Amino acid sequence: MTIQEIKDKGLLLFECISGSKAYGLDTPQSDTDLKGVFYLPKDQFFGLDYIPQVSNQTNDEVYYELGRFVELLCKNNPNILELLASPDECVLYKHPLMDRLHIDMFLSKLCKDTFAGYALTQIRKARGYKKKVVNPMEKERKTVLDFCYIMDNYQSVPLKEWFDRKGYIQELCGLSSISHAKGMYALFYDADNKYGYHGIAVKEIANEVSLSSIPKGEKAIAYLFWNMEAYSLYCKEYKEYWDWVAERNDNRYQTNLNHGKNYDSKNMMHTIRLLQVAEEVLREGKLNVRRPNREELLDIKSGNMDYDDLLAMADKLMSSIEYYAETSTLQDKPDIDLAERILVEMRGELYG
Repeated sequence: MTIQEIKDKGLLLFECISGSKAYGLDTPQSDTDLKGVFYLPKDQFFGLDYIPQVSNQTNDEVYYELGRFVELLCKNNPNILELLASPDECVLYKHPLMDRLHIDMFLSKLCKDTFAGYALTQIRKARGYKKKVVNPMEKERKTVLDFCYIMDNYQSVPLKEWFDRKGYIQELCGLSSISHAKGMYALFYDADNKYGYHGIAVKEIANEVSLSSIPKGEKAIAYLFWNMEAYSLYCKEYKEYWDWVAERNDNRYQTNLNHGKNYDSKNMMHTIRLLQVAEEVLREGKLNVRRPNREELLDIKSGNMDYDDLLAMADKLMSSIEYYAETSTLQDKPDIDLAERILVEMRGELYG
């Protein structure tokens, strides 16, 4: 099912503009994000083909099936609470049945964990971004040989450096494992290529060292250590980095390069916004989607604040959230029975 099919079949219950335009933080470069709520045709809902949500390819348009929507409201999911509390000017369509779901039914002290937890994921993203910018990875991928070392006079020497010094080539080498010594191998060399050794790595893209059949009586010329854990970690980070390069938003990346602070300023803006919203919810019992401090938040997005200052601001907000969570008059958690009863009533009217 597509979003257009939802609309064409009259299954739409709610639709609104979300994201930066709902927060009042949009700029001329901002996209228009849409979110909505729909219900499934009766046969599909009662059958095996339940669809909890539908989105477009870029995920800037996401629509939730009614039951999934209520479920996430009961969990105090930040995106879903903000959807229900959308400013009137952002609402594009609202079915009369949606009036039965009020934001006051769902706001609870769970917001302390959901909003703040989401904010912490944004901090981790910003830190991960900082690491990628400060430590870019070479496009040429390292091989197993780059993680091999020769034990030489109580020192470890990189294999390639040792090869250059000795004039050896890896294809004429043979390795034999050593019992009870993980990662350690006896290294043999066949200068005349008589024994058909497999080399240290059969292929450049090999993910492990190769073992060879060593003739009896042959003497090892050295002992080699392969740091398999470091190689595995490198492969993981290499893939993550170049996937990130392929998928990153170039305009956003250029903005972050221009401000020179080496962190993802948009993520940090959303971190502070989420924490401020959580504090307001617990202090006032209200969720204000449109932010009153547009200039401050856009200043953060522009990279005009130091990373450490932003982390200090986040820590201060977290402390405030902890305090207001103790004194808040909000319910501890939403009334699940009430939410379910209303959901059943809504479905009853939708399916007749």
